[in-house]
Amino acid sequence: MLENIGSYIKVKNIMNKETLIDSKIVKKHILGSGLKKVGNGSIREVVRLVNRIENESGIDFIRMEMGVPGLEPPKIGILAEIEALKNGFASKYAMMEGVSVLKEEASRFVKMFLDIDVQPHHCLPSVGAMQGAIATFLVANRSDKNKEGTLFIDPGFPVQKQQCKVLGHTYESFDVYDYRGDKLRDKLEEYLKKGKTSSVLYSNPNNPSWICFTDKELKIIGELANKYDAIIVEDLAYFGMDFRKDYSIPGKAPFQPTVAKYTDNYVLLVSSSKAFSYAGQRIGLIIVSDKLFVRRYPDLKRYYTSDGFGYSMIFGALYALSAGVSHSTQYGLAAMLKAANDGEYNFVSNVSEYGKRAKIMKKLFTDNGFKIVYDKDEDKPIADGFYFTFSYPGFSGVDLLEEMLYYGISSISLDITGSHRNEGLRACVSQTSFEKMNILKERLEKFNEHNKH
Repeated sequence: MLENIGSYIKVKNIMNKETLIDSKIVKKHILGSGLKKVGNGSIREVVRLVNRIENESGIDFIRMEMGVPGLEPPKIGILAEIEALKNGFASKYAMMEGVSVLKEEASRFVKMFLDIDVQPHHCLPSVGAMQGAIATFLVANRSDKNKEGTLFIDPGFPVQKQQCKVLGHTYESFDVYDYRGDKLRDKLEEYLKKGKTSSVLYSNPNNPSWICFTDKELKIIGELANKYDAIIVEDLAYFGMDFRKDYSIPGKAPFQPTVAKYTDNYVLLVSSSKAFSYAGQRIGLIIVSDKLFVRRYPDLKRYYTSDGFGYSMIFGALYALSAGVSHSTQYGLAAMLKAANDGEYNFVSNVSEYGKRAKIMKKLFTDNGFKIVYDKDEDKPIADGFYFTFSYPGFSGVDLLEEMLYYGISSISLDITGSHRNEGLRACVSQTSFEKMNILKERLEKFNEHNKH
């Protein structure tokens, strides 16, 4: 990568601004993308577009559009996978419910870091948390024929809504930004009292805004889940990554906040992708509460051979989606969980670098005329973490995304996340190492020079 923006060839774009990348290249690939508006493109569509611009221009972007780990995976997991392969597991199908050592360590993990009790039998491996989500929709949203689908507490991960669309499930959503604290109760109840909500999904910490629900808010969600018999799907893709508190000590407070403290109607989705930098191996966990796992829903027999929630999850939904999670990745994750449970591997400390990057990057943006969109957790400043959101005066989020491509910076629009704050973009910090901060600074300065009023 070139070290200084001044060494790049600069040309005039269609707006007669001196930009980093030849405007003809950018425009050609925008038109060739087939997207009416680039800013409305999915994450993967933006990734494909930026790859093509990079390949032709020869200029590396500051890549902020896709939430991929920017750290090396733990050797603990890799070595355990190698050992599993040496033991001949590559030729064998894994059992759908998972290998016993992973289930046992998963049960220990939620006790050590969430302070909740779930039997090993109710901890299931999935091919990443994305498969965990669609499997949960397949069961939770079919448990009661009088209910229709999912309520998303937004903003959120766009693909989960796409999963509902693919399944033919209905869904509703609302942007939680103006309904924090006590206001959440009335807003959430507005939807649940209709009696049509099978499941409620949110991420905590939140993708894309990085807001983090407080215990008071989680208690509200849990109480309403009990009142209206809704299943809460808590997406813990960024487990322990609210770096304002130290959630890294096994068995000791503070623990990762969870709705599981306030209801038994829950499914937790735990990802290995971010907290364990293990995205490429595609393994996550579905943690089903002990009471929900054994609960019987007669309406499930419309689709499955059993009316048991847990049985339908394993031998109905997961079995239909995959022939199981590969042995080697299960043993890899089991080894990492064991090391974390035993206090031998501090996974939170390992990923805390993302918070340090976010702090620097947010200042670079605000120093150059940008604003942080989701800036508060109730009355407290938002945490520095894996994501942050930003806007620039005079631009919608959709238009800002496209304009920034000319300056070698990519991101995604908040429009596709269910956010009602359509002036904003989401930035992921993971691919912007400390060595790239000066490049980002110079590109933002150039953007601000051309666009400030």
